[in-house]
Amino acid sequence: MLSVQGGAALAKDMFPALGPANTVTLRIVLSALVLGLVFRPRIHQITAAQWRIVIPYGVILALMNLTFYLALARIPLGLAVTVEFTGPLAVAVLGSRRAQDFLWVLLAITGIALIAPWHTSRNIDPVGVLLALVAAVGWASYILVGARVSRAIPAGPGVAIGMLVASAVILPIGLAHHVLSQLTFRLLVEGLGVAILSSALPYSFEMIALRSIPAKTFGILMSLEPAIGALSGLLLLRERLSSAQWTAVLLVMAASAGATWASKKAEVFVEA
Repeated sequence: MLSVQGGAALAKDMFPALGPANTVTLRIVLSALVLGLVFRPRIHQITAAQWRIVIPYGVILALMNLTFYLALARIPLGLAVTVEFTGPLAVAVLGSRRAQDFLWVLLAITGIALIAPWHTSRNIDPVGVLLALVAAVGWASYILVGARVSRAIPAGPGVAIGMLVASAVILPIGLAHHVLSQLTFRLLVEGLGVAILSSALPYSFEMIALRSIPAKTFGILMSLEPAIGALSGLLLLRERLSSAQWTAVLLVMAASAGATWASKKAEVFVEA
């Protein structure tokens, strides 16, 4: 989580030079190269049935990351992560059918209500919040489709191929924004750092962790992500949250931890 949020803070620091669309293009393309070198997927052996699963997975990866970076350009990192985290929270709640799950839903709704820009004095960009909600839908879809990919293709090669598909989706957007003409050696190195911190390194760590701890424990630990995002924004980007916004972060964290704990079939929240 520290790696992911550190990568997000580094990416946002690149926005003035590249913009969010070009930054996410650089991240996804370089992530695909890194994961391809690490896992060396045998693309020629992928069947038509497997492509029908992995192509939607890659499209979701591209759109999820694009909408999150567009949101990140408009609202603080901590708030963007908190809103986006409602996606995996929804998956966890839907995976558990107990009456107490309504409590977790209520906590999450209250948290989002504290973030929502009900009036202009809140100084929160409504488009940024909306984009983060779209990213949340993408993250929930990623979990559900990713589960199918993991059953059809080994985990490492599956993600590597999915990231390759995501590159094919995002690259035309980057080219339309003249990403190549804006690149410098420094930005290329920073982009590689974002790719490693946000994709390659945390993915590897998560796979190691999941071999050592139960999935439910993993899910509960993942509920710390909004707080880590908020702290990363504060320490690395000097983004200060109001007391109401910190309360929102804590409410979404409590909802996520509670929903994961209550779920008999806890979902594994793996990020790419």
